[in-house]
Amino acid sequence: MSLVRLQKVLAQAGVASRRKAEELIAAGKVEVNGAIVREQGVRVEPGRDLIRVNGRLLDDRQKKVYFVLYKPPEVVTTLSDPQGRTTVASLLTGVRERVFAVGRLDYDAEGALIITNDGDLANRLMHPRFQVPRVYLAKVKGTPDEATLEQARKGIRLDDGMVRPAEVEAGETAERNTWVKLVLNEGRPHLVKRFFAALGHPVVRLYRPFYGGVSAEGMRPGELRQLTPAEVALLQNGGRAPIPAISAIKAPPRRHRASENSEESASVPEASQSGQPKRPERAAVFTDAMEAALFDGEGRRGSRKKESPSDVPSRRKFTPKHGGSGKRTDDRSEKAAPRAWNVALPHAEKRRTPSKSSSTRPLERTPKGRPPGARRSPGRGRR
Repeated sequence: MSLVRLQKVLAQAGVASRRKAEELIAAGKVEVNGAIVREQGVRVEPGRDLIRVNGRLLDDRQKKVYFVLYKPPEVVTTLSDPQGRTTVASLLTGVRERVFAVGRLDYDAEGALIITNDGDLANRLMHPRFQVPRVYLAKVKGTPDEATLEQARKGIRLDDGMVRPAEVEAGETAERNTWVKLVLNEGRPHLVKRFFAALGHPVVRLYRPFYGGVSAEGMRPGELRQLTPAEVALLQNGGRAPIPAISAIKAPPRRHRASENSEESASVPEASQSGQPKRPERAAVFTDAMEAALFDGEGRRGSRKKESPSDVPSRRKFTPKHGGSGKRTDDRSEKAAPRAWNVALPHAEKRRTPSKSSSTRPLERTPKGRPPGARRSPGRGRR
């Protein structure tokens, strides 16, 4: 048997990831044939060399397990996240073995994700040399025409190299968006999103129904199921299986956001004891006292300063000729209303209306509706 790097053997045995295995080796917690190993890149022969981690003998003949997970959106495809986001580890309840995800799915993407502790199989599935098919359904903005689809089938050059899909097929259009099936034989970071962005149709939603012939159809988001022996054999043979047409692939279920549900529940009025919905409470009345506290003397927001009688300037109170004595008097004890042409306050008093005694005689009008003595406007054409 060929020699394999020590950190790879630890990762395949399910002890830790390769990065964590390198940290264990550097910390002096790994022994090979009774000797502590601290150097990176040491090669061993699995099944022949005795390897101990923290004093426990490593058994590379542990049982291999294989699962498929319907990864929901807003879940990270790692076992731990420094930002505190939800990871796939929280969805692997009941799995005792130390497993890991094969490949990656974007944070907002959903669909089939292979979970296993078989490192050799994971390497064959992820390496582009083995051409394992990955089937995606992408909801893109707009409707790609036939020329755009033909360009996508021929391939597009991105920053990290050429991308040549195995299949490209357009499906139904929904709400100004279009579902497009894309089959790729390799995996790169955000490859599907960058591919459609280069075509001028950004991705709105991304769903992966098949990975290597293993399907997530019929599963609920977050559901985990164990693979059948036939599915495991299919993965070990390269995942070569017939890919159905886009019309035969079920679209993912519609998303229902929690905010929308809360808004709907908040908009429904509560029912009273009699079964009738309660009426909304009336708003508070904006009283004069509230207005005086809110506005100052010049109609601006702020605290209103109360004037003392000594601060009030001398104001003359005028009584109109009609209905009054016609005299001007000074009144210092009573506040006079501010002049309407000086400051217009929101709480200013209304102007006095003439009394009933000041009624005047109406103007006499001619039968044609003009007052007597009024000049007649010249007619058209007689200027």
